[in-house]
Amino acid sequence: MLRLLPWLATVALTVYAVVDCIQTDESRVRNLPKLLWILLVLLFPLVGPIAWLVAGRPPRSTPGQGQGPRPQTRPPRGPDDDPDFLRRL
Repeated sequence: MLRLLPWLATVALTVYAVVDCIQTDESRVRNLPKLLWILLVLLFPLVGPIAWLVAGRPPRSTPGQGQGPRPQTRPPRGPDDDPDFLRRL
């Protein structure tokens, strides 16, 4: 069982990297085209996923950084404060 653990970890890392690469928008992928990253991850099972996570994956932005202004949302209103609801009565 213990001999199987490194192999399972490599497969899990490869699957995670392939799925992450496929779901990443083409314009946000760094250093190589998306198709080449997928091939790299699949052809080199340990080196490819690590390279994707370090050099290909877009950097994570912190909340509020690079996302633009948030749309203003109104707090929920009760039925007696909603004019559309009152008109339908």
